[in-house]
Amino acid sequence: MAVMKFGGTSIGTATAMKRAMEIVAAEGNKSVPVVVLSACSGITNKLIRIAEEAGGSRLEKAMELSGEVREHHRGLVDTLINDEARRKSVLEKVEAYIGELEMLIKGVDIVGELTVRSFDTFCSFGELLSTTVFSAAMHEAGHETAWLDMREIMITDDNFSMARPLEEICENNVKKTIKPLLDEGRMVVTQGFIGSTKDGKTTTLGRGGSDFTAALLGAWLPSDVIQIWTDVDGVMTCDPRIVPDARSIRVMTFTEAAELSYLGAKVLHPDTIAPAVKQNIPVYVLNSLHPEAKGTVITNNPVMLEGMSYGGLVKSIAVKKGQRIINFRSNRMLGRHGFMARIFEVFAHAGVSVEMISTSEVSVSLTVSESAVLGDLLVELRKIGEVEIEPNVATISVVGDNLRTSKGVAGRIFSAMKDVNIRMISQGASEINVGMVVEGDDVPKALQSLHHEFFSGTETNGIFETPANKK
Repeated sequence: MAVMKFGGTSIGTATAMKRAMEIVAAEGNKSVPVVVLSACSGITNKLIRIAEEAGGSRLEKAMELSGEVREHHRGLVDTLINDEARRKSVLEKVEAYIGELEMLIKGVDIVGELTVRSFDTFCSFGELLSTTVFSAAMHEAGHETAWLDMREIMITDDNFSMARPLEEICENNVKKTIKPLLDEGRMVVTQGFIGSTKDGKTTTLGRGGSDFTAALLGAWLPSDVIQIWTDVDGVMTCDPRIVPDARSIRVMTFTEAAELSYLGAKVLHPDTIAPAVKQNIPVYVLNSLHPEAKGTVITNNPVMLEGMSYGGLVKSIAVKKGQRIINFRSNRMLGRHGFMARIFEVFAHAGVSVEMISTSEVSVSLTVSESAVLGDLLVELRKIGEVEIEPNVATISVVGDNLRTSKGVAGRIFSAMKDVNIRMISQGASEINVGMVVEGDDVPKALQSLHHEFFSGTETNGIFETPANKK
């Protein structure tokens, strides 16, 4: 049995939703799947704008945007559902959700305050609407489906916008509600990203929430496989927008996927697939635009990994733009215990996350996001040493199994980077990552040189695949 999660671009239009329905139907010929959907592409962003407009007492604009949400989903219904009675029923459900949304808009406008609780409720409508339409369309196509409100299954704490599931309660709900439906042969269609507190207040799970929902359901059932359907051919060797020759990686370990995610690659966030790791359920990253492509499987299963090592060690090259370096220097660091703790205490109090770090006897260089607010942090740092800021840099990370213990890899990396000014180097904390910081303008040159060094003309034993849209 598979848990199948579809992202917003995979169901954003009637054409995309039809394609997703065909993929689900094909899986349904083999087993009875659970289908987890995000909101249609662009809808969550629109709901966030609606929330902000309502909170800013801009009622007319908020209602105008609500109308756009209504028309988008009405358009899907008109295209996908032909049976007149069923179309009328689904349109009534769409109108009911839009009615709730507009009541919330008016309530927030009257109060003049957008709370985190209200914000989560605004954001929940996208998934409720997309699944309502999808489930009805699948039913019309002749498939036995059951639509479920995930808020009745995914019971969470009250940490709105970043809620955590109360796992024992949720697992019991899954076994009592979802498992019997699957046993009856009915595929379940439900929402990712959303849940509710014990007293019924709507919550959201934060970044990667729909992937997290799919992984949790897969672990609680448990399922044989978790499929994440998106708009790319799996995890890539590099950002294809910068390196057109980037290839899809056929197989990688959970550790590699987690490392890439932290380092800026558009991969599943490690927190979202942690339940799959715990149960050792393989996670497939697949392309709904090219379902025939093999995509990427993320697994720790030695049988699946066997024969997929190509000897080149490097799996992917990740980049994280929009960084800046903070160079800190103080002679008082020399031979003083506890000094580093004092530095990081300053970052902790300022709520600033450190991305990469390199140290010497009397200096520390760190990278932080350019979006981080540094005012108070810099004031405190300058009380204990000298501070210099270097803006517009990017971190580049070469990722693969056992890089630290492999001879010659570092030499190849720095040989490929001979024409690029490297501002920082970080290696040692992870066996599978060598990190560097370069100037922002040098990113394309650096990535293309590294990718050519490690992937051009390499015999890969089937571990990489040319993306479907380039064949």
